[in-house]
Amino acid sequence: MAKRIRKYIFVVGGVMSGVGKGIAASSIGRLLKDSGFKVTAFKIDPYINVDAGTMNPTEHGEVFVLEDGTECDQDMGNYERFLEENFSSKNYMTTGSVYLSVINKERNLEYQGKCVEVVPHIPLEVIQKINNTLDSSKAEIALVEIGGTVGEYQNILFLEAVRILKLKFPKDVLLCLVSYLPLLNKDNELKTKPTQYAVKTLNSAGLQPDIILGRAAFPLDDKRKEKIAFNCNLRKEDVFSAPDVGSIYQVPLNFKKEGVDKVILEKLSLKRRVNLFGRWLKLTRKISSAQKKVSIGIVGKYFSSGAFVLADSYISVIEAVKHAAFELGLKAEISWLDASDFDETYHSSAEVRKNLEQLRIYQGIIVPGGFGSRATEGKIKVIEFARQKKIPFLGLCYGMQLAVVEFTRHLLGLKEANSTEINPATPFPVIDILPEQKEKIREKKFGGTMRLGAWPAVIKEGTIAFRTYLQSKRFLLNSWEKRKLGVKEEQLVIKERHRHRYEVNPDYLEALKKAGLIISGISPSGRLAEIIELPQKAHPFFIGTQFHPELTSWPLDPHPLFKEFIRVSASL
Repeated sequence: MAKRIRKYIFVVGGVMSGVGKGIAASSIGRLLKDSGFKVTAFKIDPYINVDAGTMNPTEHGEVFVLEDGTECDQDMGNYERFLEENFSSKNYMTTGSVYLSVINKERNLEYQGKCVEVVPHIPLEVIQKINNTLDSSKAEIALVEIGGTVGEYQNILFLEAVRILKLKFPKDVLLCLVSYLPLLNKDNELKTKPTQYAVKTLNSAGLQPDIILGRAAFPLDDKRKEKIAFNCNLRKEDVFSAPDVGSIYQVPLNFKKEGVDKVILEKLSLKRRVNLFGRWLKLTRKISSAQKKVSIGIVGKYFSSGAFVLADSYISVIEAVKHAAFELGLKAEISWLDASDFDETYHSSAEVRKNLEQLRIYQGIIVPGGFGSRATEGKIKVIEFARQKKIPFLGLCYGMQLAVVEFTRHLLGLKEANSTEINPATPFPVIDILPEQKEKIREKKFGGTMRLGAWPAVIKEGTIAFRTYLQSKRFLLNSWEKRKLGVKEEQLVIKERHRHRYEVNPDYLEALKKAGLIISGISPSGRLAEIIELPQKAHPFFIGTQFHPELTSWPLDPHPLFKEFIRVSASL
């Protein structure tokens, strides 16, 4: 029996944060998968937080949710999108979760009375977690992104894990440094000195990068590659160019042209088994050839970070829109709209009316998820405008809840209807918290306690949702899963990812239906609304989902709801 392959690729960042480690790692993973290897991906975040669930999206970016309910960094979304895999909590670590695991082991006497120390026990725990996932997934290559920037105190322990592994298995571990080369002005040259210092910092941790990916505004020329190679103790062919691109999905193609995959396979003593890159190549050609545009407005409240726009707060929504557009041969033009611009708490009635009228320029409008009461009246105004003016609308999680509030106020006539998240004293709590969640809030249990991960929903026949989900078998439950849930074989049942505490109040479902709202997706218990929509005779596309369909959209397999939303938006 042939010995099982077990290789490790660690990706670290130099010079600054946000350099693109996640996209680089995802692209390497795609190339290796298309070369015939089974790859699994990890993200290690240097935070003491046990997971990303309690982090502010304007500081940290989007919280991505895995199928098992793990709240994690948005880079896990990149791994799933590029590798077409569903990952779990086993693929995500934080400093907090590693320390917690070690402390729990110590409390359970698993160290047999030893003095438990930061080194080596924390790095060894990291290695064990990686190996456990390699074994359970039967993967051959572990692709591990270490968050932060080399030289930061926070990621030293993770670098120590790399050093230990590299010392023990020198031919099986590859270290990739993604480093930024600044350009001081357009007439100057790309500066290599910061990268040299990043490598020197790695050297001080006992590590030498095997390859360097030079991130820059422009491709690296031979002079820059030679300079980096000479000063960083590498061959010139181990230094690669990673310039800015119009689409992140172009990066695997650029890496392939540079020969990144060839050098990685060489250094890990692996031989390419197959070449399956054709599907990805076809995707990049679709992206570059798209001419017709579709204009989409996303109305959120997590875009502002000082004087800057932080689109990372909704990165999965943005990517899902792009995936659908690519598939339809379209180019998505996305505008980020601040919900407060439509809220009379922040602007005069005249200004709000003017801002609402400007929404007519968009072919489709999305109201994504969120928390808290700030600017929610602005979102409700947008939803009302989209409904009345028949602009295609997609509401995601909180966006769906506010669509139900808007419908209740204006079509059921309950003017004071609201979510108890916004107004706990509302006389018409059409959106309310689940009883079990109320108990958790009373006990101040906030982290990892929402309705999280993949949950089933039964889809009503004859609806837009029903017709749309038939396009993609990836989301449909099989016969065995249906029997386990106790639903009928002939019913269409899907599984989608959630992250919320509040739900459409079951007490209002019948009244909402009588007023014309279609509950097109509902929990198997018949209690929780999962998808709402308006009849097509009343509106071309008006759909809200309690779950987050954006989390399961892949560039090579767009989410069907986003695909239908873009198709209708572009056709009107």
